[in-house]
Amino acid sequence: MSLFVLITLLLIGLVLILAEVLFVPGTTFVGLFGLVISLLGIVYAFANYDDQTAYLILALAVLANLAAIVYGFRSGVWDKFSLKSTSEGRAFDGRIQGLYLGMEGKALSDLKPVGKAMFGEEIYEVKSSRGFITVGSEVEIIKLGNNIILVK
Repeated sequence: MSLFVLITLLLIGLVLILAEVLFVPGTTFVGLFGLVISLLGIVYAFANYDDQTAYLILALAVLANLAAIVYGFRSGVWDKFSLKSTSEGRAFDGRIQGLYLGMEGKALSDLKPVGKAMFGEEIYEVKSSRGFITVGSEVEIIKLGNNIILVK
């Protein structure tokens, strides 16, 4: 019976460590729990067997757990979780196309300091450089940035 308990503890610990490395990397809870179960199996071996047998069980358990970890790293499972590409897109590309400095338009809403203005036939979100501008006022573009149309 004691051999069954020992093998069960060591196998459950090994399976949990393998599960951590292969299936749920990064959580560490499953791997730590597997390590604790393996350590309980080793403590059980020292409590129930002579020292020579217990040290042999310790060596076998350490080798099996290290082999599981090395296998997990070499299996390429970590490549599935790593980012392989980069994002090249930018928000609002082409948003201010057709606009130029000095272009005049009309405020369609109060600019407090952000609001809507019409330039040509298009409506844009703009920002006032001088604070509050009332609806219907004439506005002029004084700066064009990445995502900002600054008016006065």
